[in-house]
Amino acid sequence: MNVLIFGSTGMIGQGVLRECLLDEAVQRVQTVGRTETGTLHAKLHEIVHADLFNYEPIQSDLLGFDACFFCLGVSSAGMKEGEYQRVTYGITLAAADILSRLNPRMIFIYVSGAGTDSSGNGRIMWARIKGLTEDALLRLPFAGAYMFRPGFIEPLNGFRSKTAAYRFFYAISKPLFPVLRSAFPNYVLSTTQIGQAMLNVATRGYSKRILEARDIRAAALTQPS
Repeated sequence: MNVLIFGSTGMIGQGVLRECLLDEAVQRVQTVGRTETGTLHAKLHEIVHADLFNYEPIQSDLLGFDACFFCLGVSSAGMKEGEYQRVTYGITLAAADILSRLNPRMIFIYVSGAGTDSSGNGRIMWARIKGLTEDALLRLPFAGAYMFRPGFIEPLNGFRSKTAAYRFFYAISKPLFPVLRSAFPNYVLSTTQIGQAMLNVATRGYSKRILEARDIRAAALTQPS
């Protein structure tokens, strides 16, 4: 399987990249982003691309992939609705649109978030825009598209969020992780579980197009038949 990853320098993306590199079924991993990951691996190829709204200049490098794991996202804190929609919806659909044309047999997995509003009419800005993004992705002619909605995420293997506020939150809440995992096993996910779930869904599918945290956990536990 050849895998394309967007957002590989973020906390979730780092976890997904690690699982892809460890999986023997993955022959090639290619990342696309504004910066390099700093990871060296025989099957990893990185494309540094500044304009995430336009992929026409690199479209020949986007051919031949079986799955795309789209982990790119920003916090809505301090952002006005128009700018948040431009980044969240605009960048995601710019990539997904060209990928659906270049790789019609591709499985596309998008990292959304718990609480996303599928109606598109909710009062919470980020949830409404995430919902609009999910709906647009599900209409594209991919072989399969799946929306991942993780809730509380535990970063493993030293991975860190690029957002300062998130790093502070994870630093002070780290001692509570064992308690949270025990008390809420279906709502607390690790970066490892998310990566494993993506690989399993990409290869074997899932019964739902929108996966909440408990579904992601179940998908991570799925073993090859």
